[in-house]
Amino acid sequence: MSDWDARYSARTGKMRASEVRELLKLLDQPDIISFAGGIPDPALFPKEAIKEAYSAVLDENADAALQYSVSEGYKPLRQWLVQHMAALGVACTIDNIIITTGSQQALDYLGKLFISPGDTILTTWPTYLGALQAFNAYEPRYDRLIPEGGNTTPDAYRTNAQAAGGRVRLAYLTGDFSNPTGETIGRKERVKLVELAHELDIPLIEDAAYRVLRYEGENAPSMLALDIEREGHIDRTRVLYSGSFSKSLTPGLRVGWVCAAQPVIAKLVLIKQAADLHSPTINQMVIHHVAERHFDAQVEKARGHYRQRRDHMLGALARHMPEGVTWTRPEGGMFVWMTLPDGMDGAALLARSVEQIRVAFVPGVAFHADGTGGNTIRLNFSLPNAEAIETGMQRLGGLIGREMDRVRAQG
Repeated sequence: MSDWDARYSARTGKMRASEVRELLKLLDQPDIISFAGGIPDPALFPKEAIKEAYSAVLDENADAALQYSVSEGYKPLRQWLVQHMAALGVACTIDNIIITTGSQQALDYLGKLFISPGDTILTTWPTYLGALQAFNAYEPRYDRLIPEGGNTTPDAYRTNAQAAGGRVRLAYLTGDFSNPTGETIGRKERVKLVELAHELDIPLIEDAAYRVLRYEGENAPSMLALDIEREGHIDRTRVLYSGSFSKSLTPGLRVGWVCAAQPVIAKLVLIKQAADLHSPTINQMVIHHVAERHFDAQVEKARGHYRQRRDHMLGALARHMPEGVTWTRPEGGMFVWMTLPDGMDGAALLARSVEQIRVAFVPGVAFHADGTGGNTIRLNFSLPNAEAIETGMQRLGGLIGREMDRVRAQG
């Protein structure tokens, strides 16, 4: 068949390749210093603990580990997660938890569950690129969610959605050390967001992929915990908590979870039954074995390691970036968000950067649902070591300075 494009469904027209995934291919080029991917440092992976876990699981329970299983997920892992969520102030049972194949699958399932073509999603500008990709398959439109409130009211959101022929159906954001900005939303703003979800009568997805990676400051409460505090029981809440072991233990086993009201979990179970039956049982059992024995120590190890990387990055930026360039100062996570001078394009800068100085990053426009943010870029600090960070920022600062001189000379 020669013309496949004519035979694809209409929804595929909104599917786009991930700029991040494409940029990861640069890692195969040994002379590239990459700040592009949101990749954990493999030096932190608990390799011996994982090896021991696979051995123990196969020695003690091989038949169950290699067999089909329930769609809700491995029960002991869900029981462990009940305790984990309790430590966050979220009182729940295993019926409020489903295991997913990474948190990316959770976003896809939630999009499938709540979004119809033309519906409006509220999200921040910028937001997680993977969320936009997951939701775009269900043909939504986007409106800007401003955690601080601003001048946007529930009625304004409703009016905008109705004018576009749909309804406000969903809100999504990362509250802690967001990808891509590294910024965190405070308690006051979280309370406002929970109130907004109730006023609009919509679910609010709390993407908590980076929550455990705090290096300084005080934790803000989970929005799901605040919603339970407001409503008295998790089954009356509107917040859907999406968690992951990718940043705390390892991304390769692809284990995440959703914690939410039981009716939502029941629907997600039906979606999972139709999609992949269940996440790999052996991987769930291994994650449970490792988490039960090593989770807290592993998280502390990661915090210390990435704190140093974050500090190296902020120091190098201060030393090497020209005046007129600004950046965020995250209290945790894996990213710094840089704003270039007006008129400078992040995508064009990337092309010159890879060609001239062999430094990669992600242009910021990919993280904006409305296509703005052309003068922004995302820098990852979790993977490159101190020497690479220093060299890369020195090169990048020099290139940006030259670009600024060029723009001034033309103007």
